Amino acid sequence: MAQEPATEQDSLTADGCYVALTEAPLDVAALLNRVRSPKAGANVLFAGSTRDSFEGRSVATLRYASYRPLALRTMLSIASDVRVAHDLVAIAVVHRLGPVPIGEDSILIAVSAPHRQAAWRAGEACLERVKERVEIWKEEVFVAAEQTEEDGNSEAAAGESVWRSNRDPKAGARTVISEARLQKPIDDQKTSS
Repeated sequence: MAQEPATEQDSLTADGCYVALTEAPLDVAALLNRVRSPKAGANVLFAGSTRDSFEGRSVATLRYASYRPLALRTMLSIASDVRVAHDLVAIAVVHRLGPVPIGEDSILIAVSAPHRQAAWRAGEACLERVKERVEIWKEEVFVAAEQTEEDGNSEAAAGESVWRSNRDPKAGARTVISEARLQKPIDDQKTSS
């Protein structure tokens, strides 16, 4: 079966909830504006950014992939549950797909509530549930040929990477990718099953 073509952004909305997947850089101000309301005295934003290392190894970039239709439905379900549980005015979650360079945001979660305590707690609860349940996987592409501290041996070859689920705190299976593949957009690399 052929995969659905990716669009610039896919999103779902329902009762004060907005969720999206996008290949574009994330816009903090736009997401906060989605949740602002005269009924809310607290607006909280979480931004998860690509860091430059994982388990002591230098990361060149991250790539995210997902099964979009299911991931969006799962994200909307989480947002709806969190909104009700914390009596929020609104909640918005956007996750970036494809390559996410060091220092750029891969996820934004914005919540608004009448009071700050509910907003803080809701943002954290949403993030943990997204990491646990949403059908998104990440590939960490490492900087080539680092020296390990224990034995001085070269640890990574050019283009070596590790795929893992968002919820997995440990590295997954190593892969080695070619320079040509590093240059191609992730959607061009998909195959049909």
